[in-house]
Amino acid sequence: MRTFIQSLLRDERGVSALEYAILAGMIVVVVGAGLTTFGDTLSAAFATLGQAVTDAVS
Repeated sequence: MRTFIQSLLRDERGVSALEYAILAGMIVVVVGAGLTTFGDTLSAAFATLGQAVTDAVS
């Protein structure tokens, strides 16, 4: 039983998966904060771009 617990403590296979999960979570938080902060500005920019494309096609 003791050797089994020691082998679990030395096993690092799940560590990289946990690191990737933490990194992905941080990216989601940053993207969410960016969209919350710049959401109105981005919406206006895309509306202006869409109108410019519509005017150019007409």
